[in-house]
Amino acid sequence: MTAIRVFPDPQALAEAAARHVVESAQAAVDARGAFSIALSGGSTPRELHLKLASPPLVEQVDWSRVHVFFGDERCVPPADERSNYRMAEETLLNRVPIPRNQIHRMRGELPPEQAVEDYERELRDYFKDEPPRLDLILLGMGDNGHCASLFPGLAAVHEQQRWVVAEYVAEVSMWRITLTPVIINLAREVIFLVAGAAKADMLRQVLEGPFAPDERPAQIVRPSPGEVVWLIDAAAAAKLSPPTG
Repeated sequence: MTAIRVFPDPQALAEAAARHVVESAQAAVDARGAFSIALSGGSTPRELHLKLASPPLVEQVDWSRVHVFFGDERCVPPADERSNYRMAEETLLNRVPIPRNQIHRMRGELPPEQAVEDYERELRDYFKDEPPRLDLILLGMGDNGHCASLFPGLAAVHEQQRWVVAEYVAEVSMWRITLTPVIINLAREVIFLVAGAAKADMLRQVLEGPFAPDERPAQIVRPSPGEVVWLIDAAAAAKLSPPTG
């Protein structure tokens, strides 16, 4: 199932996304006693984090039952300004009462394959013998159609066995660690956060164009039996076809 919701500006998008996360957390804790979420990097999640960490929303989450994972990471130390973990730490994790052992970061400072093995083991330890179904995965989308660190033309888009891989991404001249479609498509819910006119052309191609994940990796995200929710601002939505019916 796919849902698309359009908001007037990035602030309204971030507010709606933060409220959605709170509702998802409450439902997961009620149903299963814990809430697992994979965070994304980028500017829109930054605003979402700040709203989650501020009243009134911060008080509506039972942080003692939250486990935070990451959708991808740059192969840099955690203090590096490019680190997704560092952004999440500054905008959310050090502002909320979450137990530190429930923050599961990708160790970008390790050699890439060691970091991959480390993170897959972290996931397997958390899920034990259960299917690796994260309650919620947050994703952004680049103007080239990438999501997490699934970039156009790279092998990770078609990974069918491993939960985590590392690839050198020539487009950004660095190694990246990413969850693969295997685990992304097992999630109970995936939320895409997309803002800005620069994303409008690619968003139209991803949502309305033919299935071509080598060119538009975001199209590979098709969780089953979970759902995808696209939260987008008006600028990013500007080139979508008008609803029919």
